[in-house]
Amino acid sequence: MSPGLPSSYYRATATPYAAYPPLQGTHEAKVVVVGGGYAGLNTVLGLAERGMRDVMLLEREQVGFGASGRNGGFVFAGYSLDEQSLLDQAGASRARSMFALTTAAVQRIRQRIAQYDIACDVVDEGVIWANWFRDSAILHRRQQLLANHYGVQWEALSPTQLRHLVDSTRYHGGLYEPDALHLHPLNYATGLARAAASRGVGVHENSGVLQMRREGARWRVDTAHGSVLADQLVLACGGYLAGLESSIDRAILPIATYVMVTEPLGERMQACLRTRAAVYDTRFAFDYYRPLPDTRLLWGGRISIRERSARAVEQLLTADMLRVFPQLGNVRIDYAWSGLMSYATHQMPQIGGNAEGLWWAQAFGGHGLAPTCAAGELLAAAIAHGDEGWKQFGDYGLRSTHRPWGYLGAQARYWWQQGRDWLKSELER
Repeated sequence: MSPGLPSSYYRATATPYAAYPPLQGTHEAKVVVVGGGYAGLNTVLGLAERGMRDVMLLEREQVGFGASGRNGGFVFAGYSLDEQSLLDQAGASRARSMFALTTAAVQRIRQRIAQYDIACDVVDEGVIWANWFRDSAILHRRQQLLANHYGVQWEALSPTQLRHLVDSTRYHGGLYEPDALHLHPLNYATGLARAAASRGVGVHENSGVLQMRREGARWRVDTAHGSVLADQLVLACGGYLAGLESSIDRAILPIATYVMVTEPLGERMQACLRTRAAVYDTRFAFDYYRPLPDTRLLWGGRISIRERSARAVEQLLTADMLRVFPQLGNVRIDYAWSGLMSYATHQMPQIGGNAEGLWWAQAFGGHGLAPTCAAGELLAAAIAHGDEGWKQFGDYGLRSTHRPWGYLGAQARYWWQQGRDWLKSELER
């Protein structure tokens, strides 16, 4: 890694904007949202689009500081919980309805990017699910499941077709999801903030909430230099815990994942990728990657209970990349970073509220772009119009993760699944 460069490619290439002022003084609001990531941004924008005024967003750092500004940038339908498990747990009708929230969210993301002129390097050319294993049954099962139960059509790619697009001997065919895209996630986040501010939302950065408490029938929220009295309060802090409500914080595990970006590849990109689609593979512990507009390759993967240094991330992910693309052996890595995502033991988002006007949205588990958009719409509809669509997530509530022991369980599960993937690969050789 070149010395002196910022660790995050997204921060290095972010579109500059005038910082939002910290909260100062005493204010009143109808709704205060804590957390300037996708869940919070989509909630305040959804409220503003529904005509609500006196809406405020408080962010401890900068907009998109957490996972929303550090992720792989994939926009596709679904949740961290796989489609078969969702079907088994929720039943056919509710599973289809919940999945449809995310397909609608993909379209809403497209629409908002166009409507608010968000410059975020959108590449609307789908996502490829590449088969790591020789057994093609995994592809057929998922393709049929999506078609029969969710009304979604993915296209089969033979090994020859996939090899033409992704030049790696590692894969054995795949599926192509056409209704998917990828983008610069930090620029998308700051674009959502700009859109919300243009509709009258008060956005405040460097405004970490120190405490919240009931004051009469309202919520009092205090920061270092200001306070707000609000009718309704939304906590949307993800993996960067606010420490404000223990039942909400203890329901998630902040789990780290890793990303790196190569130097510009120019024509060398053709030696590995001849598609603008993003790619991930069929393992539980999968790699994910995509070509960037400046001919760099973004590569991500791994799950851990701890963040790592940029150098450690570079070393881990470079080894993963070269297993797939040994032809990139001499490529320089210019950026590497980690980030924390919020993960629930049931692998589904936690979207809910109570009778006192406290709401929450978290636990998107690394599949956040579409589900956070869906969550924001559900909460905005609930707060603005009393809509009860959010209650379909009632079964996926604030179940304690029993930290710190929950970290050990999550890491052990990841290693176990990783071991299963390795064993299956070895048996196929």
